[in-house]
Amino acid sequence: MPLEILFEDEYLIAINKPSGLLVHRTSIAKDETVFALQLLRDQIGQHVSPVHRLDRPTSGVLLFSKREEILPLVKEQFADRSVEKTYLAIVRGIPAEKSGIIDHPLTSERSNKLQEAQTYYKVLAETEIPFDTTGRYPTSRYSLLELKPETGRTHQIRRHLAHLRHYILGDKKHGDNKQNQFFGKQFGLENLLLHAKKLEFKHPVSQKAIIVLAAIPAHFEKTIFDLGWTNRHLIE
Repeated sequence: MPLEILFEDEYLIAINKPSGLLVHRTSIAKDETVFALQLLRDQIGQHVSPVHRLDRPTSGVLLFSKREEILPLVKEQFADRSVEKTYLAIVRGIPAEKSGIIDHPLTSERSNKLQEAQTYYKVLAETEIPFDTTGRYPTSRYSLLELKPETGRTHQIRRHLAHLRHYILGDKKHGDNKQNQFFGKQFGLENLLLHAKKLEFKHPVSQKAIIVLAAIPAHFEKTIFDLGWTNRHLIE
């Protein structure tokens, strides 16, 4: 099945990366043979280079450069934080504040040093379902969040929400195993509910503002309706 192309011109191309697909070859998953980089190259018959990264289980907007001379110009925008990234996530619990910033340093997985990290969040919807997922309460509460990372640390959103104990559903590394097991058994959920919905940046050649949008995948949409959220504007 071909990758969904969201934006393309002679310089750049963006896809809607499926959950579970690696961006490129990595030493962490040596046995994998399928990557977004390779699939896109073969699909369009042209060399491409990833401008940024998405975690393997995260779905959504992933941008590539089609020309090597353009790559550093776009990467510079990510480095100076002029690119705006918007994510959606479904998490355990409901934040006390309906919007705010998570300002919590994270340890670098490479240098083992603390790095500043900030993520803005907003509660889009909340719900309570009649299931005891913890063995402590007769009901369980969940939220649909919009998230905008100001910095770009490894697993930043997942680690920030884990810090608040608002674990993202389906997160096998930083999440809550009880919640993951419940949603797997009750609703058949196997994927991480974190989606890169929108990417906004300035085109390095035309200097025009570019907005790339990615529709949520089927597993994310199914969970939204499983939790009783029926308003389409929540995910558009």
